[in-house]
Amino acid sequence: MSNQFLLSVLSLLLFTGHPNKVSTEVRAGDQICGKWENEDKNLIVQVYRIDDEYKAKIVWFNDGDDSKKLDEWRDKKNPDPTLRNRKILGMNVLEKLVYDPDSDSWEDGMIYDAKNGRHWNSSAYINDDGKLKVKGYWHFKFIGKTMTFNRI
Repeated sequence: MSNQFLLSVLSLLLFTGHPNKVSTEVRAGDQICGKWENEDKNLIVQVYRIDDEYKAKIVWFNDGDDSKKLDEWRDKKNPDPTLRNRKILGMNVLEKLVYDPDSDSWEDGMIYDAKNGRHWNSSAYINDDGKLKVKGYWHFKFIGKTMTFNRI
């Protein structure tokens, strides 16, 4: 009887669609993880996942001003005065992205532009050429700007 029970449990695990579906979604969603460089080659972000949320932090940038070291740049334009002294290097600039397997995209995120201190809605997808397209927009996707990144 214990062999029959073990066989039943094993069969249930092997033939239930849910574990495979969850596993596939996590792997598909994680394809965004890694280091990405923008097309202007002046910004590198590291995309990572925590639970079901994808985030990106700045790991390198070059704004053309060599008067300071990278780790000396601060978030001076932040609307929150308590955050204006935080470092730009290592700062999360993309948060709350959630993978949508139906559209094979990441949706419902927020992106932060440290140059002007503004937050925007965001979405992202990887095109057929393997480029990451990140869109920042204000409420409506058709009104926004798309940045293109290459995996490095």
